[in-house]
Amino acid sequence: MSDSEKAAVYRQDDSVVADPYRTEKPTLYEEQVADSNSSESSDGFTWTQEEETIVRRKLDRVIVPLTTFLYLLCFLDRTNIGNARIAGMGTELNLIGYRFNWVTSIFYIVYMFVEVPSNILLKAIGPKYYLPLLVVGFGFVSLCTAFVKSFAGLLVARAFLGVFEGGVMPGIAFFITCFYKREELLFRVGIYVSAASMAGAFGGLLATGLARIPPWGVSGMIIARWRNIFFFEGLFTVLVGLAAPWVMPRHPGDCSWLSERERRIAVERLILKNTAAESEKVTVKHVTRSIMNINNYICALGFFLINITVQGISIFMPTILLALGWKETKAQLYTVPPYVCACVVAIGVAYVSDKTNRRGIYLALFTFFGIAGFAIMRWAKDPNVRYAGVFLITLGAFPGGPGFLAWGMNNASGPSIRAVSSAYIVTLGTAGGILSTWAYIQKDGPTYHTGHTINLTGQLGVLVLSTFGIAYCNWENKQRELGKRDHRLNGKTEQEILDLGYRHPAFRYMT
Repeated sequence: MSDSEKAAVYRQDDSVVADPYRTEKPTLYEEQVADSNSSESSDGFTWTQEEETIVRRKLDRVIVPLTTFLYLLCFLDRTNIGNARIAGMGTELNLIGYRFNWVTSIFYIVYMFVEVPSNILLKAIGPKYYLPLLVVGFGFVSLCTAFVKSFAGLLVARAFLGVFEGGVMPGIAFFITCFYKREELLFRVGIYVSAASMAGAFGGLLATGLARIPPWGVSGMIIARWRNIFFFEGLFTVLVGLAAPWVMPRHPGDCSWLSERERRIAVERLILKNTAAESEKVTVKHVTRSIMNINNYICALGFFLINITVQGISIFMPTILLALGWKETKAQLYTVPPYVCACVVAIGVAYVSDKTNRRGIYLALFTFFGIAGFAIMRWAKDPNVRYAGVFLITLGAFPGGPGFLAWGMNNASGPSIRAVSSAYIVTLGTAGGILSTWAYIQKDGPTYHTGHTINLTGQLGVLVLSTFGIAYCNWENKQRELGKRDHRLNGKTEQEILDLGYRHPAFRYMT
C-alpha cells in the first residue's frame, strides 16, 4: 500500500476522514461509512441509523445517570467540609489561621498524584469493580471523618480521601468514552461533571437538615451537627458503591439491558470508528504520545484555571455567604440557587457544543460571566449585589470543566491514549484545586479581596487560553490540509500508520 493510499482513509474516533487531495473513486467501504442510513462492520454485519439511535438512547438511560450519580457523591463528600466548617467544625477542631487551608490543600496534593496511575489501573482491571471500589473507599473515609477529634486527624482523613477520589473523575471520563462517539461525548461528560453543581445544591440542603439531627452515639463519641454531615453522607456513599457493580458494565458488549443484536451494534459502531481495540494495553508509547500533545497542555492549563474557581467556590461559598452577614442556616440554604442555575446552564452548553461540534468558542464566551461576577465580588459593597455576583461566577465557571476535559479527549485518538490524556489533563488541572484552597484565607475576610482578584485573573486567563486553543487547532488543521504533515507517513507500516493517532495527517482537531 502506497503512502497516498494509507493517507486516504483514517479512522478517527467518530469518522472516516478523506484525503483532500485524493482523486480516485471512493472505496465501497468509504461509501458505506458515508451512508447516513446504514453502517457496516468489517465482517459485513449491518445496522440502520435508527437502530443505532435506539442503542444510544438505551445507553443514555443507564450510563449517564450512573456516572452522574457516582460523581455527585464524589464531589459531595469532597466539598461537604465547607458546610461542616460553618456548622461548628471550625470551632470544635480549632481551625484557626491557615489550618483550614491546609486541610483542604492536602486533599488536592494527594489527589493530583493518584490520577494517572489510577487510570492505568482502571484500564488494566476494568471499571465494573474498580470504580465502585473507589466509591466505597471515599465514602468510608467520609464516614470516618465524623469521628475525627483534632486538626491532625482531619489532615489524615482528607489525605486518604484524596487517595480514593483521585481516580474517580478521570476514570469516569474514560469510562464514558468507551461507550460514545466523538461527537456524542461532551454532552454526556457535561451531564456527569454537572454533578459538581448538583452536589453544591444538595450539599447546602443536606447540611442544613443533617446538622439539625439530635445528638446521638456513645458517651465517648457523640455525633452531632457537623459530624452528622460526614457520617450520613459517607454511609450512603458506601451503600451506593457496594451496589454499583450490579449495574455498571465492563464495556458496550456487557450491557445486560441491551439485546444481543443491540450489544453488537454498541460494540461495532465504536470499533468502526476507532484506531485501536478497547482491549489494547497502555504502554510507554501511549503515555509519551499524550504528554507530547500540545492540545492537552491547552486543555490542562484551562482546566487548571477553571478549577481555581470551581473548587474554590465549592469549598468556600458557605464561608463567603456567612461573611455577608447572614446566619448559618441562611448561608447554607443560599448556596443552593447558584448551583441549580449553574447545573442547568452547564448541561445546556454541553448539548449545544456537541450539536455544533465546537468547544473553544463556548469556553471563551462564558468567561465573561465569571469575569463580571468576580468584578462584582471584588468591588461591590451591597450584600445582595454581591450575591448576584455569585450567580454569575457559577454560570461562567461550571461549564468550563467538562468543556476542557472533553476538548482534550476529542483530540486524543485511541482508547489507551484517551485513558492517559483524560487523567493527565485532570492531574495538571488539579493543581488549580490546590491553589484554590489558598485563595481565601481567614485574615482576608470578610471581603476576601485577594481571593476574588486571583479568580478574576484566572477567568481572564481562560478567555485568552481558549481563544489561543481555537487559533492553534485551526492553524494545525490548515497545515494538514496543505499536506505539510504528510511526511509522517513515510516508511511506516499500516499498523504504524494507525498508531500515529492525532499526529496522522488526516486527523482533524475539533475546535
